[in-house]
Amino acid sequence: MSKQRVSRRQFLNYTLTGVGGFMGAAMIMPMVRFALDPVLQAKGAGDYIATDKKIADITSEPTRVDFSFEQQDAWYTSTVTNTAWVYKNENGEIVALSPVCKHLGCTVDWNTDKSNPNQFFCACHYGRYTKDGKNVPGTPPLGPLDVYEHTEKDGYLYLGATKPNPVGKGA
Repeated sequence: MSKQRVSRRQFLNYTLTGVGGFMGAAMIMPMVRFALDPVLQAKGAGDYIATDKKIADITSEPTRVDFSFEQQDAWYTSTVTNTAWVYKNENGEIVALSPVCKHLGCTVDWNTDKSNPNQFFCACHYGRYTKDGKNVPGTPPLGPLDVYEHTEKDGYLYLGATKPNPVGKGA
């Protein structure tokens, strides 16, 4: 046994420091796990989302295609449904346009304005777009409709993120 003795005051100081350290660690560890858990979880989703539309069924007439996916915001997971207007252009290439108007974010519909047939129409502020998504000069939209990246897998259409439309901006 050591000849150096620990005083009562030193013993209480060591004990309280040790117990306080364990209690502090017990309080901090859940907070650290809470902050890091979403970052460390493995993600199983890919960049493209499957739709129920077969590539063979896509025609030159724009068709509304709805698709759903799970979105995770921190610890909350929700199912989100998005829409695209899909058709084949003159070259047989698939075009998938976002339905979100570039004026104020309303939803555009195909061929609903009887005075301007074969155009996308935004009923909120009478915005119009041509079939390729280009905004019609003299109407409220300031830019063309965005396009979805897309790919084919097993004969079905898969849609990805939106990107700016390459047709350019109108007047």
